[in-house]
Order: sequence, then C-alpha cells, then structure tokens
Amino acid sequence: MYINNEYIDVIITKKRIKNIYFRIDDKGRLLVNVPIFTSNYEISKLLDNNYKSIENMYNKYKLKEKHKEEIRYLGKEYIFVENNKILFKDNIAYGPSIEAINTYLEKNCKEIFNKRLELYINDFDDLPYFRLRVRKMKTRWGVNNRKSETITLNTELIHYDYMCIDYVIVHELSHFEHMDHSKAFWDCVSKHYPNYKIARKELKY
Repeated sequence: MYINNEYIDVIITKKRIKNIYFRIDDKGRLLVNVPIFTSNYEISKLLDNNYKSIENMYNKYKLKEKHKEEIRYLGKEYIFVENNKILFKDNIAYGPSIEAINTYLEKNCKEIFNKRLELYINDFDDLPYFRLRVRKMKTRWGVNNRKSETITLNTELIHYDYMCIDYVIVHELSHFEHMDHSKAFWDCVSKHYPNYKIARKELKY
C-alpha cells in the first residue's frame, strides 16, 4: 500500500471478531484485523474507503519517528552535544543521547502542563473536581475521563510549543461541557482558544 508516495507493508490477520481494526505498529506497518470470513475483495475495498484515516495514522507515526531523531523542547529545536549529565544552555542540549534527553523531558513534563492548565481553569464555569495525569499515548494527545475524574495529557506534548499544549488542554476541558465533537463542542473550544485550528494543523489532530 502506498501512502504519500511511500510504500508500507500491510499485514492482514483474520480473527474471531465482529469488527475491523486498523493500526500502525512501531515499524510503520499497517496491521489490519478482520473477521475470519472477510474476502480479499472486501479487505481491499475497506482499505480504499478508510484511506484518509490510515493516512492520518501513518502521518502521526512518521511525526513521532522524526521527533526521536531530534530534540525539541516547547517547540524549540536544540543541537545535541554528548555529555554525562542532561542540561540545556542557549540552543544546545547536553546529555548521554538524544533518546535519553527526550525521555527526561517527557518524564518531567507534568509541572509545565499544570502551569498551563491553571491559566485556563478559571475561564470555564462549573468544572468538576479532576486530576491531571500524564502518560505516553500512541494515538491521542489528550483524554477526558469523567468516570475517573481525570484529564490525561500525552507526555510527547512537551516537544511542542505552548500553542499546541494550550489547545489540547482547552480541548479536554471543553469535554466537561460537551462529551462529543459536536458543533457546540467546537464553539466552546473556539470561545476559549480562538486559534485552535492552527494548533490542530500543527499536531495533525
């Protein structure tokens, strides 16, 4: 299968399931799980009909792979210089490896996310009590879970500038008022963050 003029492997697995699932794995392959009696013609048609969604998943994968090869902290790119300890000075990031520095940034992102969250909480009326969590996620930048009273932000947001971080925060806070992605929801996002479309484009959201 070709995406953006680049060939990717497609691995079809037939299982005792009712629905069809698409996923890009860590090697950039498209994994497709289908019911046992799905024909090759049906699979081909499904791939064509879901091309846009598959393309979006693959673009997110490529973006994450690119970030593994560079150091970006709050949207700024840093030159890597090998060093035993991790520290940032001017436009240079010192550390044992690029991977070690990026892991360090992601592990220490919560404090910054909390500060950005505090800038927007008072803009919303009648927010319920909730906790902020952070974790690495493959397909989502943020999650609002009313049942557990949590908002979870993807640790990889630390590589993006405040515009993107703030947008995801507003997006998840808006879900306390509208749990779907209806027009009313996007009106709410726009009210609290007018430039949200620019951030969405940056995040390929």
